[in-house]
Amino acid sequence: MTQGAGQGPEVERTATLRDFRVPAYVHEAGPHPPDAHADEAVRPVEAPVDHPEGYTPTQRDLPVINRGDTLQVTVDPASVPAPQSTAGPGPLYVVGDVHGYLDELVAALQEKGLIDSEGNWCAGTARLWFLGDFTDRGPDGIGVIDLVMRLSAEAAAAGGYCKALMGNHELLLIGAKRFGDTPVNSGAGTATFQAAWLLNGGQKTDMDRLQDHHLQWMARLDAVEEVDGHLLVHSDTTAYLDYGDSIEAVNDTVRETLTRNDADEVWDLFRKFTKRFSFRDEGGADAVRSLLDTYGGTRIVHGHSPIPYLLGEVGSEEGEDSGDPVVEGPHVYADGLAIAMDGGVTMAGKLLVQQLPLDI
Repeated sequence: MTQGAGQGPEVERTATLRDFRVPAYVHEAGPHPPDAHADEAVRPVEAPVDHPEGYTPTQRDLPVINRGDTLQVTVDPASVPAPQSTAGPGPLYVVGDVHGYLDELVAALQEKGLIDSEGNWCAGTARLWFLGDFTDRGPDGIGVIDLVMRLSAEAAAAGGYCKALMGNHELLLIGAKRFGDTPVNSGAGTATFQAAWLLNGGQKTDMDRLQDHHLQWMARLDAVEEVDGHLLVHSDTTAYLDYGDSIEAVNDTVRETLTRNDADEVWDLFRKFTKRFSFRDEGGADAVRSLLDTYGGTRIVHGHSPIPYLLGEVGSEEGEDSGDPVVEGPHVYADGLAIAMDGGVTMAGKLLVQQLPLDI
């Protein structure tokens, strides 16, 4: 499968945990029925609302928390693992959602011994996968993409690799750049990529610095991959099943959709990649198995849904005064079949870099 070469303004008020509740349209429950629309809305508890079939995200789906432009992190050199041996395949690492937090990403990669103090690849034959969502909400999404692209070349030269998956925010940024304010069929009135991008944390500085080679790189990313028995995806949804019955078919379909450059088709792709929580509640393990049975692997690894939401640590009345969410590491759930890697860096959580396999 071909991998890419090298591989609104903020509201001026203090956010509360009530602001972090996930709207109904991003929820999914249970296995994926073969002939049902994966985006059918779940009624919110406090105020039931009937959304039209096909309702899609035109409101911000997760919080934009202002935690400052930089995070000052120091790494003790004595705690950094030694560079990996160049003999044979190296260890496998995955990275959760970055969302423009470049300083946090650099610190996490240094802590795992994947890059040195100068930000260069130093992990030899190690294998590194990013699970998508490089931009939006944080201060330097383009800087994150530039780093990943550079590390892809450096890792390949060292006998390892650094690769990345397509996230819903990559689709959103591509759409905002290509289609702007062109109306799309959202199923709930007029929608545009530009409006959705701004409402989901789009940063003007990213758009100003976005170049053709960034767009080409994002458009070539795979959506699904299987590595060492781990099925890697961005979103915790069964919507991937709509795009093919093999990994190759899904990746080809996604790339072909972007190549056709049809605004409605790309919007539909973005809408489905935005779905979440398929694996969280009753029937979640069966939803995971539907993906594993189709695409292979023994455990799924995903980003997209912040661990504090999966654990119910935010968005509830009981959690309103509990302060910032505490994320220690990946979250294993769905009968041990799913590993969540979005540590909630946008809500003062943690940017996660994890070596696999992960024992439970």
